[in-house]
Amino acid sequence: MGIQERYRGIQEELAQECVRAGRNPSEVTLIAVSKTVGPEEVGLAMQAGARDFGENRPDELMCKAAVHPQATWHFIGNIQSRRIHDIVPHAALIHSLFHENHARKIDEVARLEGKVQDVLLEVNVSGEQSKGGVALQDAPELLSLCVALPNVRVRGLMTMAPQGDLNVAREVFEGLAALKAQLRETLEPQAAAAFDGLSMGMSEDWREAVAAGATMVRIGRAVFSDAFTD
Repeated sequence: MGIQERYRGIQEELAQECVRAGRNPSEVTLIAVSKTVGPEEVGLAMQAGARDFGENRPDELMCKAAVHPQATWHFIGNIQSRRIHDIVPHAALIHSLFHENHARKIDEVARLEGKVQDVLLEVNVSGEQSKGGVALQDAPELLSLCVALPNVRVRGLMTMAPQGDLNVAREVFEGLAALKAQLRETLEPQAAAAFDGLSMGMSEDWREAVAAGATMVRIGRAVFSDAFTD
């Protein structure tokens, strides 16, 4: 099975999972995580209907965005301050913001680029030390800082669940959804309207994420790798 067949198959299954969860399939965006493949494979996925792609390295983001500027590019990797000037011009949405100094730098670079940069705040719901993200109790303070930045627009939250236990993953995703609802209540109407995204769920656990309210799922191996099996 090739990239196009896998992408179409996942898109169909995603629609079915949305219906099973009582949701409209249009509410959930499938982000094809292309970090392990080149521009050619991205092109094949686009032929199957893919439009949203995720990259975790600035160099790969810049390269593939240059080849496929019509795609929507998401930066999903660890943010390094010195590479923010490479990320902001090419990323429609940055998923992994959790440091205050990075927020301020993104705001500065976005101002120079003449854009308002959409971001998600990464939250470490599980509390695992190996996971990035702001702690649950510190999320309100980070959100307050970010909404005050004129060239940053907070579009919601992102998290990664521990691997190996789908029940635990479901609890993590439900926790992020609950936090989003709580934080949204604290925002002014304009900021609250924009604060509608939940990026959660990957190749192993995206079904649990959809049931918990994900608006974006990040799927790489199940799209691009022949070796992936459910």
